[in-house]
Amino acid sequence: MITRIDLRGRTLTRRELLDELPRAEVDVEHAAEVVAPILIDVRKRGAAELRDLAERFDGVRPVHLRVPADVLAASVGALDPDVRSALDETIRRVRLVHAAQRPADFTVDVVPGAQVRQRWVPVRRVGLYVPGGLAVYPSSVVMNVVAAQEAGVGSLAVSSPPQKDENGLPDPVVLATCALLGVDEVYAVGGAQAVAMFAYGAAGSDEVDGDILCEPVDVITGPGNVYVAAAKRLVRGVVGIDAEAGPTEIAVLADGTADATHVAADLVSQAEHDPLAAAVLVTPSVELAGAVEAKLADRVEATEHRERVMTALSGKQSAIVLVDDLEQGLEVVNAYGAEHLEIQAVGAAELAERITSAGAIFVGPYSPVSLGDYMAGSNHVLPTGGCAHFTSGLGVHSFLRAVQVIEYDADALADVADRIVALAEAEGLPAHGEAVRARF
Repeated sequence: MITRIDLRGRTLTRRELLDELPRAEVDVEHAAEVVAPILIDVRKRGAAELRDLAERFDGVRPVHLRVPADVLAASVGALDPDVRSALDETIRRVRLVHAAQRPADFTVDVVPGAQVRQRWVPVRRVGLYVPGGLAVYPSSVVMNVVAAQEAGVGSLAVSSPPQKDENGLPDPVVLATCALLGVDEVYAVGGAQAVAMFAYGAAGSDEVDGDILCEPVDVITGPGNVYVAAAKRLVRGVVGIDAEAGPTEIAVLADGTADATHVAADLVSQAEHDPLAAAVLVTPSVELAGAVEAKLADRVEATEHRERVMTALSGKQSAIVLVDDLEQGLEVVNAYGAEHLEIQAVGAAELAERITSAGAIFVGPYSPVSLGDYMAGSNHVLPTGGCAHFTSGLGVHSFLRAVQVIEYDADALADVADRIVALAEAEGLPAHGEAVRARF
């Protein structure tokens, strides 16, 4: 079912290693060609186009593109008590962690009379996308909304696909989660069209043509399929985005002490997201590899989403990678840059300190990725496709801008005036120097 890649006894350059490692093939360029006309049409036709696209892609024409307030309120009362309790605790933990993330402002007195201050300023308005295709994600509502709220964003809008079984409204648990978090601007709009609505705004409304359905935002965040990723790529520059999130990934670095049942269960847990989901085990233990293969066969047969899991595990994006030792294993997982990295090995905490590229690191046998998906307090919106090499997961920082404030008095400016003039003339920009001289 799952292939093996044997790197034992091989010395590879980083480029050669990347070529050997499994990765999902996601053609964002092709998807961008598909969604570009959608972005243009939403920008031109607004609410009318959003309804047409919902009918085309979601199989339902929403009566209300913006979810009515009474529907949001009623959704909380309809929540299963156990789900309500779980959401409340998830919100509490995620808020606790994200409240600690906000960076501090600072002031530096460069010399007497010369001061540079830095303030962290939240963006004005954000659009938060919550998928609703193969699964629905109230947990993603929590991750996106709490991070934005703790950053101090004043205006938040959430969008999630209309569901045919819900009369064109988003999933009711998604709606209830929005209500629990105090979000009252929620849209029944999915896919690339939601990205377009957030980026450009949308004219028209549920009642009167010419009204504004949705005001444009400054930042769009949230995971989605390849078409959502492509739409985010196309609007980057018009708005900020978190990342072009691709299919989910799990990598497990494990030695012979790891429990094969735990490893297999964790690989299956991520494979059930999507047929393109990646599940990778990196281990020096041939015995563990064999035991995990056997456990996978049993678990795949028993799991609810058998076909989806089977496709993901047998795809070229998934593999068991055999290495000489944990040192080579560290080299492999750092090159791979997984969205989720579990370490199930002796000295797991020490090994985690040597990881340089991962969206999130789960240390030890009792820190499965599922914990991070829901209840750890960390954020589960994480970089995929190797993007962990240069970017981080969603957090308070995703919604903040650093603004520098410079204040010099006359003496402090006079002290460096000649040096500014010298640099300005060296760069061939004499008016820069003259702007300083004019003050003296």
